[in-house]
Amino acid sequence: MEYALLIYNDETIVPRMEPGERDELFAAYRAYSTALRESDSYRGSVKLGSTASATSVRARNGRALTTDGPFAETKEQLAGLFIVECENLDEALERAARLPGARLGTIEVRPIDFRG
Repeated sequence: MEYALLIYNDETIVPRMEPGERDELFAAYRAYSTALRESDSYRGSVKLGSTASATSVRARNGRALTTDGPFAETKEQLAGLFIVECENLDEALERAARLPGARLGTIEVRPIDFRG
């Protein structure tokens, strides 16, 4: 089964890091991605732009309403995600715990439903 590992963190943390600390974090992400690829469970990943670049859309009464920024004000923002193949939820949770972003924020794990 495929799972989405949604990475939430305070998007102001990484820009405030010292360059060496930031380099270590990015190296940890590269190592994590490599380990997933080597285990053949990597299906994809994306890093999202900041919430300042986001636009939210709602459809109401046949009209599309847009607003700048994210839909909800929160302390943590969706920063990116990984798609992984796992045998079960326990394996997905274990992979989520190893994600470097788990040290900075929260990783939400959701099964992917392709029945659409």
